[in-house]
Amino acid sequence: MSEQALQEEIAQLKHQNAKLKKINNALMQRVEDSGENQYAPYTAFEHSVHLAEQVREKTQTLNETLAKLESSNRALKKANDTANLFKQRFIDAIESITEAFVLLDSDGRIILQNSNFASFWSDSGLPIVEGANLNDLKELAKTRGIIRRAAPGDNFASPVYQLSDDRWFQLNEHRTSEGGWVMLYTDITAIKNAESARYERGMAQKSLLLQNLIDNLSQGVVLISSQNKIEVWNMRFAQISQLSPNLLRSMPNTTNVQNLTELDLAPKSSTDNYYYTQTLMNGTVLEIRDHRLNNGKIIKTYSDITERHRYAESLRKSESWLRLITDNVPAMIAYIGKDLKYQFTNQVYVDWYGLPQGGLNGLELEQSRVHTNFTELKSYVDRALKGESVSFSMEETNKKGDVSYLLKSYVPNRDVNGHVLGFFVLIRDITARRKDALALQKAHDQLEIRVQERTEQLQSLNDKLIVEVDERSQAQINLHKAKSEAEFANSTKTKFLAAVSHDLLQPLNAAQLFTSSLMEKTLETNTKKLLGSVSNSLDDLENLICTLVDISKLDAGVVKADKSSFKLSELLNNLASEYQQTSGQFKVELRYVSSDLVVNSDSVLLARILRNFLSNAFRYAGNGKVLLGCRRQGNHVSIEVWDNGMGIAQDQLQEIFKEFKRLKSSQSAFRNGLGLGLAIVDKISKVLKQPIMVNSTLGKGSVFSVKVPLGKLSDLPLTVDSQNFILDNMALAKRKIWIIDNDVSVCEGMAELLGGWDFIVTTATSLTHLQQQVDVEAEHADILIVDYHLDDGVNGLDVANDINNVRDNPLPVIMITANYSKELKNEAKNNDVLLLNKPVKPMKLKTSMLYLLK
Repeated sequence: MSEQALQEEIAQLKHQNAKLKKINNALMQRVEDSGENQYAPYTAFEHSVHLAEQVREKTQTLNETLAKLESSNRALKKANDTANLFKQRFIDAIESITEAFVLLDSDGRIILQNSNFASFWSDSGLPIVEGANLNDLKELAKTRGIIRRAAPGDNFASPVYQLSDDRWFQLNEHRTSEGGWVMLYTDITAIKNAESARYERGMAQKSLLLQNLIDNLSQGVVLISSQNKIEVWNMRFAQISQLSPNLLRSMPNTTNVQNLTELDLAPKSSTDNYYYTQTLMNGTVLEIRDHRLNNGKIIKTYSDITERHRYAESLRKSESWLRLITDNVPAMIAYIGKDLKYQFTNQVYVDWYGLPQGGLNGLELEQSRVHTNFTELKSYVDRALKGESVSFSMEETNKKGDVSYLLKSYVPNRDVNGHVLGFFVLIRDITARRKDALALQKAHDQLEIRVQERTEQLQSLNDKLIVEVDERSQAQINLHKAKSEAEFANSTKTKFLAAVSHDLLQPLNAAQLFTSSLMEKTLETNTKKLLGSVSNSLDDLENLICTLVDISKLDAGVVKADKSSFKLSELLNNLASEYQQTSGQFKVELRYVSSDLVVNSDSVLLARILRNFLSNAFRYAGNGKVLLGCRRQGNHVSIEVWDNGMGIAQDQLQEIFKEFKRLKSSQSAFRNGLGLGLAIVDKISKVLKQPIMVNSTLGKGSVFSVKVPLGKLSDLPLTVDSQNFILDNMALAKRKIWIIDNDVSVCEGMAELLGGWDFIVTTATSLTHLQQQVDVEAEHADILIVDYHLDDGVNGLDVANDINNVRDNPLPVIMITANYSKELKNEAKNNDVLLLNKPVKPMKLKTSMLYLLK
């Protein structure tokens, strides 16, 4: 019971007690005043006794109530003391809080606050007293500018205030059970200042890292404002523009510094991303990109693409050379992709059909107007796309409307995994040959008829028989003449291909020199991969040209055997070592059995036969085994190559030696094979007059062999101790090389390649040109490299002799040529000239130069 309730109850009891006393006095007075009634005293006494009992009861009740009131007062005093103690402790507690504390009622009025809260508003001039409304105080503080900024809170963060004196406070508030608020204002100024300092340090560090990042970029980078002022730049930009860092730090206008640099600083387009190229006076080629930002600023980047530009120019030149070569080959050449669309045609191809250059590129084989009889071609196309080389003849109409007979060969093109990517088309016009054959057949048929008729009339027409015999003789003469003309035409064609080998291989040699030089440079991965594809394509083209030229030379009878006695082990050891290097590529185990026998043959042509045997064995073995060995057979030795591949059917054993004939290859087959390898082997065998044999079991394997006569040990040339040369660039560094070649492209390619090996190279197109650059009589040089075929009928051998004849110390000479004749080999050997045939492999050239330098 509360103190107030006890006071009210005590007052009520006192009032009742006073009332009872008044009643008691009134009764006593009445008794005393009623003397006339004889019973009145007793009655009064009785009533007084009764009244006294009531008074006693009331008094006892009053005493009990007073006792309870006194006990309640003591409890109330104790509770009040306890409440005051707790209140003082609460006040002490909130005073001890470092935050500003305030207690509000449900209307937002201040009930209780600590001194920190009062000091929070001390400089505001606001009335911070109990009963003041805090919301009114906040609005007044905002109006007076005391609160500069307020960040409202959410479910995850409390409100934050920034005062005009740069102090920061965070507000934490909680509802009370009566609907009021308990609020704590925490001073977070130090935290905010530390956070700002950390942010500034972080931004400064990030700015430094960003500057270091752009300074280490290989590109020149510059940020130009919407007012055309240079705001940010890196050191690479300063180097490219040749503008001083002090000038760039002053944030100059691009128009003001444009005349100080040849670098283009002006924006070129309003698009978001625009790029173009600029060539500087020193030959540097730059790719310039404009990146427009949303705020109107522009980021310009300058990338040095000189090497890539030169590489693209080299590819363009290589493509031009390839086009020149294929356009001058007297055959129709095309390439059709797996999608049956033309990807390449040479000039002879489009000229035959009367189309402009590239008129067929991108057209489908069936939809092109050239082939109106696609149904006849489809079966051959399907076979080629399945990996089979096919040859067939058919009748077509050329641009003049003349009907011609064409011999077509479809040769599939495979990737490294053996998948067919498309096929090459080789077409030869055999109209004349077909007409000659038809004429011969017709003449033969007519001759038989005439002989039969004349025989029947012989008995009666003897004089006419003599005339008929004369006619027959004349017909035979005509037939022989027609045959001779056909053979002469075929011989002329093959001799032409053999004769143009120098002109075909000359630009190819230059292209390979350029690609070899680029391969030794550090390039991007994609560029390196693309350059490797170009190198592979050049190798394929070289193989194609060399193979066609070899076939032509063999058909023309240009190739002659240069037989001599030599140890068979030397040839077999070299072949085994060479093919051991590639056995892992084809997953083939090569076993080899050497021999000390001496044989008599042409080592170069014999090696060509054995290389074809080994290449075919590797192609068809497919995760199998290949054996290279020999066995003696009387006065001969049979050199044999065994494989456990798929084998060859008996009815196909003679077919494999025909041109453009290939059997189905394994997954590890060589790329872009033309089916000419065994055809060349057959022709070389006839030149050597040393027979080849083949024996095969389908599904078990094959053995190819060549039978070579034994030689005499006494006929062996004097042996020269072999030397091992280490391809050490230190042995090549700063050596002076003179090069004479009438082809400027070859000179550039050789200079690029040898310069990469750290040679000091001087190139010239003639002896006179060389004499204009160096003193050929007295100036020091280490090696002279000359091309055999020079301008105006001059040959490199004579030039080398002219130079060495006027020098006290003759130069070692390397002569490069596409002439494979035995006479030239002997002449070079007699003049101590090292002879290399085109196209020259860089590693072979490097080894030869080391040999001469040693």
